[in-house]
Order: sequence, then C-alpha cells, then structure tokens
Amino acid sequence: MRTLQLRWKKPANISSNTSLSFGPFNSTTQIRWKKPANTAQTRLENRTRDPNLDKLTAHYRRLKLILNLYDVVSARKRGPFLSVQSLSKWAPHAGINTITAGDLLRKYPHIFEVFTHPIKRNLCCKFREKFVILLNQEDDVVSQNEDENVMRIRKILMMSVNGTIHLHALRLLRTELGLPENFRDSIIIKYDEVFRMVDLEVVELIDRNDKDGSFWVAKVESWRKKEYTEKWLSEFEVKYAFPVHFPTGFKIEPGSREKLKNWQRLPYVKPYERELTYHLNPQTTETMEPSSRCDELMSRSAVGKRTFGGVERYEKRAVAIIHEVLSLTVEKSVPVERLAHFKKDLGIVVNIRELLLKHPGIFYISTKGIAEIVFLREAYSKGCLIEPNPIYDLRRNMLDLLLLGNRHTSELKTERKLKDEPKDMTDDENGWESREGDFVIPILGSFTDHEDNDNMN
Repeated sequence: MRTLQLRWKKPANISSNTSLSFGPFNSTTQIRWKKPANTAQTRLENRTRDPNLDKLTAHYRRLKLILNLYDVVSARKRGPFLSVQSLSKWAPHAGINTITAGDLLRKYPHIFEVFTHPIKRNLCCKFREKFVILLNQEDDVVSQNEDENVMRIRKILMMSVNGTIHLHALRLLRTELGLPENFRDSIIIKYDEVFRMVDLEVVELIDRNDKDGSFWVAKVESWRKKEYTEKWLSEFEVKYAFPVHFPTGFKIEPGSREKLKNWQRLPYVKPYERELTYHLNPQTTETMEPSSRCDELMSRSAVGKRTFGGVERYEKRAVAIIHEVLSLTVEKSVPVERLAHFKKDLGIVVNIRELLLKHPGIFYISTKGIAEIVFLREAYSKGCLIEPNPIYDLRRNMLDLLLLGNRHTSELKTERKLKDEPKDMTDDENGWESREGDFVIPILGSFTDHEDNDNMN
C-alpha cells in the first residue's frame, strides 16, 4: 500500500520574515529568536555622530582630490597649464570621477584660473598663484623642520617592539607626520648617528636610552600633570587616566560610568617604558627585567589575566600607543587602515578598529569619504584644532580657498584685468615670457618649433 505524503507549501504572498500563528499543523515548530548583532560594523553605524568632524572629513576629502590633480598636472613636461579638454582626461587619474571638468572649474574659481590660449585660442586652465604659493610654503616649512621630523621618527622607533620600523609604514603616514617626500635620504640617512638602515625597508634606532628623559614623556602626561596641579585631583585618579570627551547627544548606558572610572585607574605599561614595575594587584608588585619585546612584558601578567585585568591592561597600552601616534601627527588624525601597518612593529595584536570603537570618548572614526579617518577627540573643538601648527595653518588656508566656492569672485576679476594689460607675450613651455619690440615674427617662428610640445589636445 502506498502512502501519500503531503507537503505544505508556503503561500507566495507571505514573506520569509512574516511569523506564522500556531495551529494544528505547526504547533510543535520551534522558533529561534536571533540576537541583535553586536559587531564592529553595527557599532560603527549606530555610534553617536560628530557633525563637525564629519564635515571636516568631507572637506578634506575634496581638498585631497584637488592636491592629487595638482600632482598629476605638475608632473607634465608641457607647462603648468593644460586645456580644459585635457583636464577631463587627467581628472580620473586623480580620483575625480563624479564631476566634469567644466563643473570643477566653475565650482572652485579661487583654485583654478581659466584663460584663452593666445595662439590656439582654446580654453585652458591652471592653478592660481595663491594656491601654488601655499603649496610651496608648506614644502618649505616641512623641509625646515628637520629637528621635529627627527623627533617624530625617533619617538615612533622608541615605542616599537624591537626598535625597528618598516619604511613603508612611515611612507604611508608621511603627509600626516609632516615628513618630506624624500625623508629616507634627507632625514634617516643624513642623521646616521641616530638611525641605522638594517635593510632597504627597515630602519633601526641606534640608541634607545633617553639620557635627559624628554623622549620618554608622552603627550598625555602633560594633561595629567595639569589635572593634578590645577584641579587638585589625587595621583591615584590621574596617573593612568586619559582625557575623555563624549560627543553631544552621547547616551551613557547604565553602569558605564563605573566601568570607565575603573578603567581610568587601571595601571598599564606606558608606551616608552622599558624597565617596568607592573602592578598585578594593589598589594603586590612585580619588577620586570629590562626587555624590548612587548609580548614578553605582557606575558608576565598572563597569570590571573581575568582576575587582575590583564587583557584590559594590554588593551590600555594599545590605546596609549595609538594616542601617542595621533599626537605626533600634524592634524591629530590618521586613516584607520594605515594604522594597521604599525601593528607588528608596535606590538599591537588587538583589532585596531574594534579598539577605537570601544573608546568613543578618546577617538572618533569618521566615515565621510572612501577611507575611515580616526581623530583624537581631545585635540579638536568645534571642528578646529585647539593647538594649531604652521603646517596645519597652511593646509587650512588651502581648505578655505576651496570652501569659498563662487563667493568673492569680484576680487578675481580685478586681478584678471590687471593681468590682461597689453603685453608682448610669446608661448613658452614654462609659462609666458615677455618680449620687447616686434613679437609677431618670434611667435610665427616658435609656433612651428613648439607645435608638438604645446599640443594640449
């Protein structure tokens, strides 16, 4: 005898997320409720936003694209200008894909100057003199600050595990650290009494001993000293604390204040410490032998890790290292993905993105753009750096030219009228060169010679 088995088919109008009511045919069906996902991505999406830092990130992203375009245009050998038609071809190489060349020129008149070629009579453009002057001033300031550049590289090497750093990691943070483009030759090889090249891509600090003790002082130590002397707080409260500034509208969950207070008091291995007295509990201390390997230092606290907060101490050291690296940068901000290149050299084995999201009062990750940018929250107020420096001021002036848009264009018209005074000009590969006397014959003679070099199409 054959048995006929009937299968219930779900109606088409019922979605997969629709819950069915219990009945005689599904009374024994078990329903599993999914717990809400608590991953780094969900915490990043649900975090409290900082509109000032997000807006600043969006502005700097546009400025970065303009600077990339300047590098592409300045690398050409046909002069510091190009036709508008050529600009539409070169712009995608700089990452500008969402705007046409004409809209780009109309949107930023304080950065681009549009003019008619005197010979071919086609529209050409070039970067305005004011913008180019700011770029040259930045290069001059960077090249003149050799002592500060040596200090930054030396501090990073002193925080490293073995006293070595890969050059590709420093090369990725060259702009953020304010280093010159040829820092390998102009700084590392030049100061051979401080640095030594172990390999083609590895630099080592020759002497890790700080005689005067100035290099062993982290940036956060000055804040702790100020809190201790001015606010009359106890040393127990501020000795291992960090400045915490939550964004406006941040919702503090129940019990978070007590956890934060305990975390602030938790002792940890500071970034520049080598001879350590590591406190495992308030009653006993353990003095460690000098060692340059962070994993060996932290493994000594592996016993009773959960009981005495060994994991929390290790994470707090990683927070201190990232805090110090951000303090060494010019704008106190770094792309998150570039910090990952320092993990092995600085002995950070935890997930950096997870760690940054775990401490929203110290760091802020902005996602306004292609890359995620982490800011040191204590260094900014209303979207501006509290303690500016010359390089930051120059970059901010470039950003101001970008943000002007189509405002104050009457000043540009006045400058153009002054430049358009009758002059005897001939085309030159480096710009314009004035000639005295009859200029018709030189133009006709140079037109054939420079026809291939000045072809802008």
